[in-house]
Amino acid sequence: MDLPIEALLDVTLPVFLVIGFGYAAVRLSLFSDAGVDGLMKFTQNFAIPCLLFRAISDLDLGQTFQWPLLLSFYTGATCGFLAGLLGARFLFGRPWPDAVAIGFCCLFSNSVLLGLPITERAYGAGALAANYAIIALHSPFCYALGITVMEVVRHSGRGLLTTIRAVLTAMFRNALVIGIALGFAVNLSGATPPQVFTEAVDLMVRAALPAALFGLGGVLVRYRPEGDLVTVLFVCAVSLILHPAITWAMGTTLGLGQAPFRSAVLTAAMAPGVNTYIFANMYGVAKRVAATAVLMATALSVLTVSVWLGLLG
Repeated sequence: MDLPIEALLDVTLPVFLVIGFGYAAVRLSLFSDAGVDGLMKFTQNFAIPCLLFRAISDLDLGQTFQWPLLLSFYTGATCGFLAGLLGARFLFGRPWPDAVAIGFCCLFSNSVLLGLPITERAYGAGALAANYAIIALHSPFCYALGITVMEVVRHSGRGLLTTIRAVLTAMFRNALVIGIALGFAVNLSGATPPQVFTEAVDLMVRAALPAALFGLGGVLVRYRPEGDLVTVLFVCAVSLILHPAITWAMGTTLGLGQAPFRSAVLTAAMAPGVNTYIFANMYGVAKRVAATAVLMATALSVLTVSVWLGLLG
């Protein structure tokens, strides 16, 4: 079913308007930088981990974790990483550490702050099971790949065990990963948390996405579009077009069902997340490209996500 442009905008614009409200509030000094930092700490370290914990703890793991779903999405993500890495190195002549950070921008789509609300608005809350399956592996997979390749190209000489320790530390200090791991623990144990605890978590969950979207808008004020425009546009093309196109092709080849197919392609079509700048800043490389790519790709995704939604029907 082809959706009219009005219906597509009805799905995407409310999400981006909330981001815009946050951007305008900070830009006009109606909301402080310190307030944005506090809001993002609340959402990233508490509310969204609660959302992921709640979702994973209730998932039917056997039905949700389908290998065609994960292979489709993560093949697209890995190809995006390689395209960003090799393109940055051989097309734009960037040093290898810069190239890894740029590849990470093409790898790490904003699966939580954009992927969840847009999929929910397009197809309903019942369509999110496949999103949660992708998100459960997203941070561990992306950080493991990015940090491992960065350590290799930097020739740190710190040895395999030190590299593995760096990868695991980066992953398991991440509150999102902790929330996911606790959700799996409850799910696999068959334990039933007390109702009062579940209701408290649900209160946190209801605050998660609106607050996170508003905070994301405030954070984007800091990322000024500056320099490296061709490289940034290359990152946008890989993130917004190549990644979902490969995911689409893989999902079609593997006979992925309609609901997980939609979730995989839409999640792949999201702009790079703020974690891409955090990764670049952690190593002190390609920070300007990462920051500008987050801002520009988020703005462009208003259009590109509408196109993917129209194709998905």
